[in-house]
Amino acid sequence: MSKNTPFQLAVTGALAILLSACGGGSISTTTTDSGTSTSTSTAGVLCDYASSLINSSPSVNATATARWSCSSTQRSLAANGLPDHAVGTFPNPENPNTIAAQSIAVSTTLTPKKTAVNTTFGPGTAKPGIALNGIVFDPGTAGTCDNSGNTCSPGGAPVGTWTMEALGQTSFKFGTDSNNAHVQPGGVYHYHGVPAGFVTKLNKGTAMSLIGWAADGFPIYARYGYTTATDANSAIKVLASSYRLKTLPDANRPATSMYPMGAFTQDYEYVLGLGDLDECNGRTGVTPEFPAGIYHYVATDTFPYLHRCVKGSVG
Repeated sequence: MSKNTPFQLAVTGALAILLSACGGGSISTTTTDSGTSTSTSTAGVLCDYASSLINSSPSVNATATARWSCSSTQRSLAANGLPDHAVGTFPNPENPNTIAAQSIAVSTTLTPKKTAVNTTFGPGTAKPGIALNGIVFDPGTAGTCDNSGNTCSPGGAPVGTWTMEALGQTSFKFGTDSNNAHVQPGGVYHYHGVPAGFVTKLNKGTAMSLIGWAADGFPIYARYGYTTATDANSAIKVLASSYRLKTLPDANRPATSMYPMGAFTQDYEYVLGLGDLDECNGRTGVTPEFPAGIYHYVATDTFPYLHRCVKGSVG
């Protein structure tokens, strides 16, 4: 993992994180046939969310703070980047970094709008979203291997094109805790998957739980959704992503005897209609906070774990 700058977030109309998260990376856009839609207002939903909690976990032992507010056009966050739930031991043998308070200021639009372009977030300066408690969502890594698999690096300058996955594999160790999170060299604690401790803290049970906001302003939920997306009276279920492991490895991939399928991001493929969610791990449907329906992202227990692209405009 590479060194990073202090965690500072500040953008007009879109969320971005100005730090190096587990290494360098990029943002790319892909034109889709999803078309456009009218803006959806999120005004009045959790605009006054605030938390100030002493976290007595030995790896934190400090007060975690996060406060959201809304203007007429923007949703903003001020937080110190400390988790408000129990965490694992940091440093640990697989993650030698210590959690440290940060200075966080984030803004995103109150009127997100789907576009015909998907914005994809690779490891690097911009992130696809942030949790209500001020902890960033950062599903990818900058860890890479070369074609032989003999040269690999968990971060920093890439040594090859095969991108390591943080979760769902046993080939590489990133020192994640039970919250699917770990720590960057600058002390930034961040989620690579479902933030289990925060979900438990919200105490919604088997129900849709709004856990954060995406870079385009759409909401992020954890695991659950309605069986019929447009019917709040339908049964609640665990939503499935539409990604699966490829049947055969890509050409020039390191040998599967060395690194079984699932070790690299490139081992997965999106299959339209395979699950409940689209390529950005989202769907349009009703939610407790948006009974008329809204596009939203879902954190899942399987790849891609968190959305790695957004459907809406990011400014």
